[in-house]
Amino acid sequence: MRINRAAAAVGVLALAGALLAAGPAQAAGAPKGDGAKAVCKRLPKTQERVDKALARLNGDAGVVGSVARLQQRVDNAHKAGHAEIEKYLNDRLTFRRSLLPTLQTRKADLGQVADWCAKNAPAAAK
Repeated sequence: MRINRAAAAVGVLALAGALLAAGPAQAAGAPKGDGAKAVCKRLPKTQERVDKALARLNGDAGVVGSVARLQQRVDNAHKAGHAEIEKYLNDRLTFRRSLLPTLQTRKADLGQVADWCAKNAPAAAK
């Protein structure tokens, strides 16, 4: 099978052009700062989401998504003798419990960020 040299040359040039065009576009997407202005702008909603998640996880057995509710489901599966369901729910419970320290740390971090944003609002706008 013979390849037309002109067609091959056009293909190589097209590929080279595509690669050259992608280079500056990727470099233009590089961050120029730390995004402090955007972080400060989104801070109230972020704090609200973290607080809502913590309230849900720390809720009683009547709150959908709470650790207590999932623990009750694990206990019910154990009482019913559903070993596979109990194992599955217990694995979910382990993960859900692991979210609590992460979210509590995030809440503390967001408090420090809020203090920084309050003190440095003009600097963040630059």
